[in-house]
Amino acid sequence: AQQQRNLDNIVSQQPRISGGKKAKREGCASSELEVKTTSPMSEQDSGILDVEDEDEDEEVPGAQDLVDFSPVYRCLHIYSVLGARETFENYYRKQRRKQARLVLQPPSNMHETLDGYRKYFNQIVGFFVVEDHILHTTQGLVNRAYIDELWEMALSKTIAALRTHSSYCSDPSLVLDLKNLIVLFADTLQGYGFPVNQLFDMLLEIQDQYSETLLKKWSGVFRNILDSDNYSPIPVMNEDVYKKIVGQFPFQDADLEKQPFPKKFPFSEFVPKVYNQIKEFIYACLKFSEDLHLSSTEVDDMIRKSTNLLLTRTLSNCLQNVIKRKNVGLTELVQIIINTTHLEKSCKFLEEFITNITNVLPETVHTTKLYGTTTFKDARHAAEEEIYTNLNQKIDQFLQLADYDWMAMEPSSKASDYLVDLIGFLRSTFAVFTHLPGDVDVHSTMSGKVAQTACMSACKHLSTSLMQLLLEAEVRQLTLGALQQFNLDVEECEQFARSGPVPGFQGDTLQLAFIDLRQV
Repeated sequence: AQQQRNLDNIVSQQPRISGGKKAKREGCASSELEVKTTSPMSEQDSGILDVEDEDEDEEVPGAQDLVDFSPVYRCLHIYSVLGARETFENYYRKQRRKQARLVLQPPSNMHETLDGYRKYFNQIVGFFVVEDHILHTTQGLVNRAYIDELWEMALSKTIAALRTHSSYCSDPSLVLDLKNLIVLFADTLQGYGFPVNQLFDMLLEIQDQYSETLLKKWSGVFRNILDSDNYSPIPVMNEDVYKKIVGQFPFQDADLEKQPFPKKFPFSEFVPKVYNQIKEFIYACLKFSEDLHLSSTEVDDMIRKSTNLLLTRTLSNCLQNVIKRKNVGLTELVQIIINTTHLEKSCKFLEEFITNITNVLPETVHTTKLYGTTTFKDARHAAEEEIYTNLNQKIDQFLQLADYDWMAMEPSSKASDYLVDLIGFLRSTFAVFTHLPGDVDVHSTMSGKVAQTACMSACKHLSTSLMQLLLEAEVRQLTLGALQQFNLDVEECEQFARSGPVPGFQGDTLQLAFIDLRQV
C-alpha cells in the first residue's frame, strides 16, 4: 500500500509527505490486491501504474508465502470426507473470532511509541489478510458475511482503542506519524475491499487533538520569544542584515530605506520571530491534512480555524502575560505597542500566505477570516492601559513622600523636594515617548496619541491627588505660610503643563487638568 501510494505521488507530481516509516507487515499485499489509489490523476495513469505494479508484486510476498495454510486445507478435506464439514466450519469460525478479540486488544502502553501502534495495526492487517486468503481459496469455509461481521467488530474496537490512546499523546510529531500510519492501514485494508470511511472520519477527530497539541507547543515557543526579547528597536549595520529582516517580515518604508547605515527598524526582534512562527504553525497544520482525501476548501477552513485559535488564544495570552508582568518598564510597553501595530499590519500577508497554500480565494463564500487584527489591537489596548496604570502608581509612590506642615509660618523659597522629583520623573518618562524611533506615520499617530493620553491622565491624577491632600479631613486648620508653600507646588505643576512635555496638545489643554486645583 505504501509503495502504491508513493507511486501515486510520483505520477501525480504532488509533493506530499511520505507516510511514516515503511512498516513490516505480517501480511502484505496478496496478488489479488487492488489498492484504492489516493491521487486524482492515478486513474488516467493506471497504464503506467499497472506496469510498475507487476514489478512491485514480485518483491511483496503474499499471504501464502508467509503463512502455511496446509493444516487448514487438510482438516477441511478430512471433515468433508467424513461428512462433517459444517462441524469444522463452525469450529474454525469460533476459534478465529476468539483470536480476533485477542488481536484487537491493544497493549496498555501503545500510545508511548509509534512502534506500539505499528505492531497493533500489523496484527489486525495480518488477521484480515489471512481471512481474505481463506475466503478465496476454500469453498465456503468462511463467507463474505462472516468476514464483514468480523470487520465491523474490528473497526469499532480499533476506533475506540485509537480514541483512548491518541488522547494521551502530547507530542504533535507523534500524532502526525500516527495519522500517516492510520492512512496506510486504511489504504491497505481498502485494497481488500473493506470499508474504511469510519477511519477517515476518526482522523478528523484526531486532527482537533493534533491542533491542541500544536497550540500547547507554540505557546511555549511564543513565551520563549517574548521572554528573551530586549524590547528595543532592531539595529541594522549593513544592507545584508536589512535585507534579511525584510525577507523575514513584510515591512516597507521608503524613508527608512533612504537612511544611511547604521539605522534601526521601529520594531524589536519579536516581530519577525512571531510572524515566522505563525507561518511555521500553518505549515504544521497543513501536514496533517495531506492524504485525508479532503477538498481544498476543507483544508483551507481547517487551517484558518486553527490559526485563529493560535492568534486569539495562544498568542493573545502570551502577550497579555508579558504586559501584566511585574516590573514591566514603560519603554517595554511602548515597544509592545509599536510591535503589535506592525504585526497587525502583517495580517493581510498571512491571509495571502494561506491562500497561496490552499488555492482557495478569500472571497469564497465560506472562507473564515483571520482574527489577527483583533488580537493585536487588544494587546495594544492592554499595553496602553498598563502604561496609564503604571504611571499613576509611580505618581502615588512619590506622593507618599509628601509631608506638608500645615501650621508652618513661612513657606520655603522653592517647591517641595518630592514634587520636584516627581515632575523630573514625568519629564524623563515623556521624553522616552517623544524620542521613539521608527516610521513617521506609526510614530505620530500611535505613540503620539498614547503619549498625549498618558500625559493628560498623569496630570489629572496628580491634580486629584493634590486636591485630596489639601482637603484631607484630618487637616483641621492651616496657615497662610502652608498655603503659600502648597501654591509653589501647584505652580511647579502648571509650569510642567505649560512646557509642553508631549507635543500635539491644542493651546492650554494640559493646564486645564490643574484648573480646579488652582481655583481651590
